[in-house]
Amino acid sequence: MESTRLDRWLWAVRLTKTRPDAAAACRGGHVRVNNKPAKPATPVQAGDEVRARVHDTTRIVEVVRVIQKRVGAADAAACFIDNTPAPPADAVIPVARRERGAGRPTKRERRTLDEFRAGRF
Repeated sequence: MESTRLDRWLWAVRLTKTRPDAAAACRGGHVRVNNKPAKPATPVQAGDEVRARVHDTTRIVEVVRVIQKRVGAADAAACFIDNTPAPPADAVIPVARRERGAGRPTKRERRTLDEFRAGRF
């Protein structure tokens, strides 16, 4: 087997949950093969680079092995190399918290919380 449909491969290697989801992502312009927009029937071969926007994350994978049937997660992971860059480290934002059962904040505490939330603290 040298090539297969893009939507079938995306589903088989578990990048999308269902095959219709994969086809919809292709039709919506969220999938590119070798930096070209791809339709669901675009053939995928070993060595191709697939960029798919899935769940608000752009996954960049290189096709290692072409499969048409859905397989176990361990076997599916062996069918591609994930070149997705690591997400940026989120800055730790302190959260204003009060002791449970402390009652309503006083006017002074409310002003302090408002300043804190506005970033002026």
